[in-house]
Amino acid sequence: MSGSDQPTKDFVFEHSLQAYFYTQLQEFNEKSLEPLPNETIYYSSLVMDKFGDAGKYFETIEGRVRDKVLGIKLLESSGMTRQEKKRTLKDIGDTALLICGFFSDSLNKKILDTRYYQELGQTAYRHLNSEVPSAYDVPSFFNQLSSRFDQLTTVMSLVSEKTLSQGLDSDSAYLIVAKKFAG
Repeated sequence: MSGSDQPTKDFVFEHSLQAYFYTQLQEFNEKSLEPLPNETIYYSSLVMDKFGDAGKYFETIEGRVRDKVLGIKLLESSGMTRQEKKRTLKDIGDTALLICGFFSDSLNKKILDTRYYQELGQTAYRHLNSEVPSAYDVPSFFNQLSSRFDQLTTVMSLVSEKTLSQGLDSDSAYLIVAKKFAG
C-alpha cells in the first residue's frame, strides 16, 4: 500500500479527557443566548470525564454488569444514610445528565425517553441540594443544575454531535489523551 492509500487517522491531543470536554462545552456555551455559568460547564466536564470509564456507567449486581435502574435508586435513596444518599443522588443526576446530553440518541426506540431521564436527573439534583446546599462556592448549585438541566443537556448533545461527526467514535479515529509525566 502506498502512503496515499492508507486511511487517515484523526488525533485529538489534550492533557485530559476532562479538559477536552470542558473546551468543547465552553465553545458551544459561549455561543448561547443565555450562557451557563462556568461552574456548571466545569461540573459537566467532570461528569463526562468520570463516565470516560465505562465501569462507572454500569453497575455490577451479583456478578452481572447491567444498566443502572435510576428510578429505583432514586426511591431507595430516601432510606439511606446521609453519605450514601449524597453519593446515590449525585450518581443518579450525573448518569441522567450524561444519558440526556451525550447519549440521547441511544434512547431512540426505547420505552423510557429523554424526558423520563431528565425528570429523574432534575429530581436527584434538587434532592442533592438539600444535602449539599453549596458547591463550587455557589449557593444552591445543584438546584441551579436542576433548573438548567435541559439547557445543559442541549450543550452536551452539541458536543456529542460534533465529536461523533468528526468520526472520533469509529475505528479510523482516535481520541488521544496526552498525560503529563512528572520527573
